[in-house]
Amino acid sequence: MIMKLNFRSGLTLLISLLAIAAILWVVLPGKHSNEDQSGSQRLSTGRAAPEFQAVNTDGEKVSLSEYRGKVVVLNFWASWCEPCVREMPLINTVFQDSNSEAVTLFVNAGESKGTINEFLSEHQFDFPVIIDATGRISGLYAVTGLPVTYLLDKNGNIAHSFIGEISSEQQLSQFIETLKED
Repeated sequence: MIMKLNFRSGLTLLISLLAIAAILWVVLPGKHSNEDQSGSQRLSTGRAAPEFQAVNTDGEKVSLSEYRGKVVVLNFWASWCEPCVREMPLINTVFQDSNSEAVTLFVNAGESKGTINEFLSEHQFDFPVIIDATGRISGLYAVTGLPVTYLLDKNGNIAHSFIGEISSEQQLSQFIETLKED
């Protein structure tokens, strides 16, 4: 009789845990989503990129609309994100090689200006970074995992997105060149 009660209790516990896991799997974003493979939901291609105003690490006000007429690479990252750190030199190189028709906007997700500046000086990056300490801009772009990169066409529409690390300089360059020609 005691063995039977323990078996029933264990079975009940197992069923309860499986039910909780199934609910969490459905409710929480994650790798099971058809939207992407990183936990972020992509904004749909072709739609207008959400407008934002912010301050960069140089203390300058930045507005996305300032860059209409140019191809924009909007990269969301954080200093603790290893894939973000690995892809930054690649993205920076692509844009050093491109002309004035394209611009890169690095948006730091959730860190303070001090943390960002310390990271930039340690890694010898000299580009300004948009500060998104509150996550407001990341929220506009449905960023829930890092890194995320959006390519915006000259009209300010989302042309392509990369969810996760960009590892091909050639692929990124080709997308940008195509957008510059349009």
